[in-house]
Amino acid sequence: MLLNHKEAIDFIIDNSDYLSTLSVGKIENIHSILIKELNVDRNLRTRRVGITGTNYKPLDNEFQIREALEDVCKLVNNRENIFEKAFLLLVMISYIQPFNDGNKRTARILSNAQMIAGGYCPISFRTVDSVDYKKAMLLFYEQNNMTAFKNIFIDQFEFAVNTYF
Repeated sequence: MLLNHKEAIDFIIDNSDYLSTLSVGKIENIHSILIKELNVDRNLRTRRVGITGTNYKPLDNEFQIREALEDVCKLVNNRENIFEKAFLLLVMISYIQPFNDGNKRTARILSNAQMIAGGYCPISFRTVDSVDYKKAMLLFYEQNNMTAFKNIFIDQFEFAVNTYF
């Protein structure tokens, strides 16, 4: 898993304009790098998934999942602000849960790809308490409230800038 993360980050750094126009195919390619040799299904999910600790049920129809991802691509492609693009990818890919596994990893890499392409440092979420991260995501899943997760995103960017630069 760690080697796949390294490969995905190397790919993003070597191809910084790869996601300048986001597409479902490009999202699937990043996911494929992250799950390589992990015995995880490639491509969009075709069955129902559950998320522990919540009543939220992600879409379970692959055509609806594809449509939701296409909508996210349009939303992100129509934004100019790098932070907005990065944040939208982070929360929306996690929310849609388009793959059987690796959704949050894919969301974080896509988010960081936007940051890197915009000339900003990536965010590692290294100092976030895992319970706080999960609570923030559950708040978004169940109440469509992004505030807690937005605060985590901002705090982690500030941490990265202050710690590494």
